[in-house]
Amino acid sequence: MSRTTAPAPADRKDGATAPAEGLSHGLKQRHLSMIALGGVIGAGLFVGSGAGIAAAGPSIVIAYAISGVLVMLVMRMLGEMSAANPASGSFSVHAERAFGSWAGFTSGWAFWFLLCVAVGLEGIGAAKIMTGWFPGSPEWAWVALFMLVFCVSNLAAVKNFGEFEFWFAALKVGAIVLFLGIGVLAIVGVLPGTDSPGTANLSGDGGFFPHGSEGLIVGLLASVFAYGGLETVTIAAAESEHPVQGVAKAVRTAMWRIALFYIGSMAVIVTLVPWDDKAVVEKGPYVAALDHLGIPAAGQIMNVVVLVALLSAMNANIYGASRMAGSLVAREQGPKALGKLYDGVPRPAVLVSCVVGFGCVLLSYWSPDKAFIWLLNTIGAIILVVWFFIAAAQLVLRRRTEREAPEKLVVRMWAFPVLTWVALAGMAAIFFLMAREEGTRVQLYSTGALTLVLAVIGLIRQKTAAGRAS
Repeated sequence: MSRTTAPAPADRKDGATAPAEGLSHGLKQRHLSMIALGGVIGAGLFVGSGAGIAAAGPSIVIAYAISGVLVMLVMRMLGEMSAANPASGSFSVHAERAFGSWAGFTSGWAFWFLLCVAVGLEGIGAAKIMTGWFPGSPEWAWVALFMLVFCVSNLAAVKNFGEFEFWFAALKVGAIVLFLGIGVLAIVGVLPGTDSPGTANLSGDGGFFPHGSEGLIVGLLASVFAYGGLETVTIAAAESEHPVQGVAKAVRTAMWRIALFYIGSMAVIVTLVPWDDKAVVEKGPYVAALDHLGIPAAGQIMNVVVLVALLSAMNANIYGASRMAGSLVAREQGPKALGKLYDGVPRPAVLVSCVVGFGCVLLSYWSPDKAFIWLLNTIGAIILVVWFFIAAAQLVLRRRTEREAPEKLVVRMWAFPVLTWVALAGMAAIFFLMAREEGTRVQLYSTGALTLVLAVIGLIRQKTAAGRAS
């Protein structure tokens, strides 16, 4: 067993591009393409979107379209920077190159914390499904089993992670495509045993905007956070056979699929099922739609799909957390022990990420009303903070790359810098809307406090390092 403390590819102390050494390169293009797809198809789409439909009604389609455009802009910016400088630290490395080590430290550790907590949440969700199938079995035991399986798979070669995600994503994509196909057939009235609903569910019972602009805002906020997960593909690209071409192709192909899977699904659901049907929230929108069409065993079918989505997200988040931690350590922004590589895998970072994730699960049992709620509030807006760093860094690095190495701009942000500023304005508007809504205000302030603490620590570390260097 080989052991090294060499930095990960492109993750040097100064944030510049380094030779591809250290991490292995076991991911193929088919892995990257499916990671890009699978990362954005999670339980938030299959189950969580029900709350958005209940709040916004049919206008949830507009909410997902608006947030989908924002996500496309963010991914295009991230794709541009990651194709020019592939790095396992992804946006953290780009932020560091643009603004200094404090920015890389802040965005990187905030994202690592988000992923670790998400691992625990996904484990809890998967365990609830299993206890439904096996009554009397303890939830924590199922979480421990899932955590063990994915911890072991991530401790091994990266191709194991890639294979897991490839087949997980393939099942999720297949389920979405099948659902859309059945839904479209039902809408046009050619599905046996069903009549076309026409526009009755879109225009009746309160109309397209049953709760007005306030309902649309709540639906918009719900939809934004359902898109989290696409960032993992730019982290994984650093361990692919052809990082530049791989991330460029994966980002490009992910764009139209976002529109198809998310916006298309919401359009089909609100056309088929009355938006105020309680089953949309209680069972989930996909189960409600399939039940409405009389599809046999719809609930159990979707439970299997949701379970796969949760397990896929656990696997991807353990991977992303370990690589982000390893990248930060390689840039001297964390405990050195976490950065040690064994056969090209940052195994200490994998173990620590799994332990922290399981610790969040234990908190959900020990202190569900205090510590666990605090964790949930703290991670509430981290993905928006990450997107803000991505957009701000792209403004700086695009001009720098055009001056110093224009040949690296394999992927280019559309209509630069106009659309970059549009994306930043969109994020600022979402922050403002979160501050207005009582349900999201605490999340915004908690995430803001965490970000501020990390930024202060990062600035102190940066000044200390500069003082030692001088």
